[in-house]
Amino acid sequence: MPPERLILGFDTSAAHCAAALLCGDTVLAAREEPMEKGQAERLMSLLEDVLHAGGVGWRDLALLAVGVGPGNFTGVRIAVAAARGLALGLAVPAIGVTRFAALAHGLPRPLVVAENTRRGETYLQEFGLAGQTSDARIAAPPLLASGMAPTYLVGNAAETFAAMLDRPVTILYPRFPVAEAIAREAAQLLGTPQPRPAPFYLRGADASPPSDPPPVILDAVQ
Repeated sequence: MPPERLILGFDTSAAHCAAALLCGDTVLAAREEPMEKGQAERLMSLLEDVLHAGGVGWRDLALLAVGVGPGNFTGVRIAVAAARGLALGLAVPAIGVTRFAALAHGLPRPLVVAENTRRGETYLQEFGLAGQTSDARIAAPPLLASGMAPTYLVGNAAETFAAMLDRPVTILYPRFPVAEAIAREAAQLLGTPQPRPAPFYLRGADASPPSDPPPVILDAVQ
């Protein structure tokens, strides 16, 4: 086992398949491949590519870090399921990290993460000076900026959000690529009580449930 903790972070919550391998504070290898679909088929081989590039194997890992969304409904579930299965098989912890926390990692506070939902709405979460965070929420104009007074903004909707504030703010860029940020954030959470990774959704799935009634389950004949 290398002297420093090895962390594998990965994410499929957006139109990409991304992974990063960290040894302590050093990035050993990273990959990010744009893709609208096919993450389920590519993820495990991508992770193996990253491990190989870093010169380590699965059994060398001390921690798995996974992006839990919000994002693409199916994509989030792909990564979370992989993290749970790998954690069980390797007997290592897995920690889920939201996209908000990944975008905010390493940036000054008070900060608001503002991400476009592509439906005329915005995902928002505040990160305060003393480690406080607000609940993530979906907001739409004109109530988008209600009650928020950040000094810094980050996210693909930061400029839209800034235009609705009545005070000057500074727009920042994420400090790290998403998979690396997920790994770094999880490293800071290691050693604290953490639930099993689970999808983090702010809205339901786009797909509607079938309108037909479910099948009737009969008791087995004794």
